[in-house]
Amino acid sequence: MQTLYKTIFFLVLFGSCQFGVAQSAMTKKEAQFYDIVDVPIPDDVILEVGGLALTDDDKLGVSTRRGEVWVIDNPYSKSPSYTKFASGMHEALGLNYKDKSFYLAQRGELTKLTDKDNNGVADVYKTIYSWPLSGNYHDYSYGPKFTENGDMLVTLNLSWIGHGASLVKWRGWMLRITPEGQMTPIATGLRSPSGFVINGAGDVFYSENQGDWVGSGRITHLEKGTFAGNPEGLVWTGDPQSPLKLKKEDIEEQSGLSLYEYSKKVPELRAPAIWLPHTILGISTSDMIYDTTEGKFGPFEGQMFVGDQGHSKIMRVYMEKINGVYQGAVFPFVEGFSSGILRMLWGSDNSMFVGMTSRGWSSTGRKMFGLQRLKWNGKIPFEIKTMKAEDDGFLLEFTKPVNKKMATDISSYQITTFNYLYHNTYGSPIVDQQKAKVTSVKVSKDGLSARLTVSGMKLGFIHQLKIPDLKATTGEKLLHDTGYYTLNEVPGGTLKSVPIETESGKGGLAQPKRVNEMPLTWVNGPDKKIVISTKPGLKYDITELKLKRKSKVEITFNNNDDMLHNLVITDRGESSVNEVGDLALHLGLDGADLNYVPDSDLVLVHTGIVQPESEETIYFDTPKFAGEYWIVCTFPGHSASMRIKLIVE
Repeated sequence: MQTLYKTIFFLVLFGSCQFGVAQSAMTKKEAQFYDIVDVPIPDDVILEVGGLALTDDDKLGVSTRRGEVWVIDNPYSKSPSYTKFASGMHEALGLNYKDKSFYLAQRGELTKLTDKDNNGVADVYKTIYSWPLSGNYHDYSYGPKFTENGDMLVTLNLSWIGHGASLVKWRGWMLRITPEGQMTPIATGLRSPSGFVINGAGDVFYSENQGDWVGSGRITHLEKGTFAGNPEGLVWTGDPQSPLKLKKEDIEEQSGLSLYEYSKKVPELRAPAIWLPHTILGISTSDMIYDTTEGKFGPFEGQMFVGDQGHSKIMRVYMEKINGVYQGAVFPFVEGFSSGILRMLWGSDNSMFVGMTSRGWSSTGRKMFGLQRLKWNGKIPFEIKTMKAEDDGFLLEFTKPVNKKMATDISSYQITTFNYLYHNTYGSPIVDQQKAKVTSVKVSKDGLSARLTVSGMKLGFIHQLKIPDLKATTGEKLLHDTGYYTLNEVPGGTLKSVPIETESGKGGLAQPKRVNEMPLTWVNGPDKKIVISTKPGLKYDITELKLKRKSKVEITFNNNDDMLHNLVITDRGESSVNEVGDLALHLGLDGADLNYVPDSDLVLVHTGIVQPESEETIYFDTPKFAGEYWIVCTFPGHSASMRIKLIVE
C-alpha cells in the first residue's frame, strides 16, 4: 500500500475542518441505505486488524499487526467476548480458517495455528513454509487465500530503500504453497500487494497502490507467468522455479508510454483490469471481496468491493471479460469508516465486517484501529449498477428506472478520457486528458438501461463518466454520479468509436505563485535561507517558523520521505489553511496538473509536487502584515497533519 512506507500517523481535524464537513455530507447520504455499526472492542485489546476469518461455529478470528490472533464470540452482538488465541508472531497481515485451524502470513513464514485440546488457545504453531527476510521494515507479507484444490496463495511486499527493491528472494512475488509446504512462484511485478482475491472462475486479482512504476491504484489479473509492472522482482527470474525469463534490465526506466502501450511490447506485462484514480478514489487500495450474498447486501450481486486504507472508504467494481481480457468500471460506494480499511469479510448475516488499522499508516478515519460492520437496510439506492463496453460506446444499467427525458438528453453525460505514464518515477500525473462526446442515447422501455454512442473512446485509457443531474422516475438523483471505466478491449476486437479533435490534457498548467527563480529585484540575494524537510508521521521536520515581515526568503523543501509532498504557504488564520486543504481535495482530474494547489487568493506561494528523495527551492516575500500564517502540504489527505505555523513578526 502506498501508506505502508513509513511510520506515519495523523489526525483529521474536527469541527471547522472543511474536509470533515464534506465527508459527513456524503456519509449522511450513504447512511440512508447502509449502516456502519461498531463491533465493541475491550479497552485492553489493541485490535490493529491485519486479517479476518470466520470459524465453522461463526466466531470471528482477527489477526493483528502486533502478532496476535483474537477469537470473537458472538461478533454480531453489542456484547461480544474476546479470547486471545495466539500471540508472539511478527505482524500478521492476513488470516484464513480451514479444517479447525487458522492460517496466516507472518513477515517470514506461512503459519498454521491449531487448538488440539479445544481450550480456545492455540497449542501448535506450525511453519508450513518460510521465506528469507532482509530486515527492512517494508518486508510485509499477506495472505493466505485458499485455491480450489486446497493450496494457498501469499504475496510478498517489496522492501524500501528510497525505492521498492527485492532485497531477498521472492520479494515482489505471489507464491503458491501446498499444505505440505511445497512452494511454486506464480507471478511478479508486485510492489505492495496487500489485497488479493479469487473469483468464482478461479481467477486471481491483486490490488496495487501508487508508487514507483505505479501511476495510480489499480487491480490486475494474475496468472502463472504474469509480470504486473514493477521490475524489481525480476532479479529472481534466473531461478529454475521462475515461470518467467524476463529480466529487470529488459524494462525501460522512462518509456514515455502508458502501461497498456508498453504491454504491447512486453508480452509478459499485464495491463490493469481496473484503474482507481489516485486521490479521487482513494490513495491506498487494500482488500477486495466479491458480493456472494445473493442480493442480501443490495443490488450488486457478483460485483467486487474494494477497500482503501488511506481514505477509510470502500469502492464498488463491476468487471466484465471481453476477448479473454478483464476490465470494467469502478464507482464510489461507502465512506466514513473509523480507521484505515485493511480487511473485509462477509458475516453469516450478510453484513460486511470491516477491519481497520492506522498506526503509522495514515487514514482519514481518526481512530488508530477499529472493527465495524456494514449493513444494508433493504432500501435500494439510485446508482449506475453496471457500465459495459460496446465497440462504439457504453451500455449503462441502473438500479431504478430513469427519467427518460433527462436520460435521452446527450448533455446529461460528460465523458473524459485520461491515462498514466509507466515509468520508474513515483506515481504519475494524469496525462493525455481529453473530452469525449456522447452523440446519441437510447433508453430501454423499462428505463433501467441506456445505450450511449460515444465519440473519442480510446483503448488503454480510463474513461470518466459523470451524470450529475440525472434523476430516477422517483425524483432522486444518483447517489454517486461518477464512474471510471478502464477500456482494454471492445466486443468484436475493433474499436468503432469515431475519433474527435479535442485539446489534449493540460500537461502542467502555469502557476504564477510557484516562484522557482530568484526575483531580479533581489539584488543582494535573500535575507534568509531556510531548508524544510520531512519526518515520519506525515510531518514537516519543524512545527513553527518565525520570519520578519517584508523580508526576502529562500525556502528549499527537501522531501526526504518516501511519499509525494508539496509545500504551500497560506494566508493568515487556521480557517484559510483548512479551506485550501479542502479545495485541493476536490480538484479531481486537474489535481496532478495543478500540483494539488488550488487557484485561490488564500495561497501565497508554493512548490510543485516534490518526488521522494528530491527537493525544490522557491522564493518568497513575507507579507507586510504580522500574524500567524501556515505552511501546509496540500497533497490530498496530508493537510490535516502536515503543517507548520508561520509567525510573521
